Amino acid sequence: MNAHPLHAGITGAPGPVQRRAMAKAITLLESTRADHRAQGDELLTALLPHTGNAFRLGLSGVPGVGKSTFIEALGLYLIGQGHRVAVLTIDPSSTVSGGSILGDKTRMEQLSVHPQAYIRPSPSSGTLGGVAEKTREAMLVCEAAGYDVVIVETVGVGQSETAVAGMADMFVLMQLPNAGDDLQAIKKGVMEIADLVVINKADIDPHAATRAEAQITSSLRLIGQHGNPEHARHDDTLWHPRVLQISALEGRGVDAFWAAVRDFRRVQGANGRLDARRRRQAQSWMWERIDAGLKQAFRAHPQVQALLPALREDVLGGRVAASTAARQLLRAAGITDQ
Repeated sequence: MNAHPLHAGITGAPGPVQRRAMAKAITLLESTRADHRAQGDELLTALLPHTGNAFRLGLSGVPGVGKSTFIEALGLYLIGQGHRVAVLTIDPSSTVSGGSILGDKTRMEQLSVHPQAYIRPSPSSGTLGGVAEKTREAMLVCEAAGYDVVIVETVGVGQSETAVAGMADMFVLMQLPNAGDDLQAIKKGVMEIADLVVINKADIDPHAATRAEAQITSSLRLIGQHGNPEHARHDDTLWHPRVLQISALEGRGVDAFWAAVRDFRRVQGANGRLDARRRRQAQSWMWERIDAGLKQAFRAHPQVQALLPALREDVLGGRVAASTAARQLLRAAGITDQ
């Protein structure tokens, strides 16, 4: 297969040409047109040999925790260390237009104009977990362009933590020093997948930040003993989640954060967990795309389209059970409901 024409621009030297090629490539991959999807597949195949060398960092946290401020501070720090940084920010979609509000890019004023950084806001488009449907493809484009740190920032609501953890090498959860009661601050389901917990805005209330650090550290220790085997405390060859205090606004703690990331990469690289994690993610990505494709094909099936309006009204009117209507539609598409 011949290389896609955008391939040369993406893998070329950094500059305006590369940025334009990257933007066009990601837009192509986000398109729902059938011809664009075929071109997108061709492009990804051409780019694949140039991917996989970046460190993929997932970041989540409630709105207002300071994710954008922290990413800008981290990005500028990493550029100062010789890295090239790509940031994929998943913005809430407008319920009217479906577009992105682009708030994160306007908040990262210095990073967004830096020649060694690339920021791409994308609408979540209603995707479960607040992670844009084509985020993984966009990550590959950034890696092929030579960005060696790719940061994915999510909306930070609902299932976003699980979604971003499923596509990143390391999942970082940001917390506020006084985020509410203890149970809210240390939700077990989120803590089980967190590789690093960052307490931001520690400068506002140092005492509250210290209490939060102690509470979360205790929670992580209990999870390591009784919960996630990936975090087993007795195994020195595994990474044990940590808790850090930072002040993104003051730039304090960014160096300690990146030191922890380097430790994570060293430990999980040595024990093979990093490679295993990527293999699992690649398989999950394949099945997610299969599920999405089957759903789209089902909705487009002519028999389904013929039956759907009447059945939908019957379900809304309480005349047909939703499960019964679903089975009828599946049979119409030639699918046997097991």
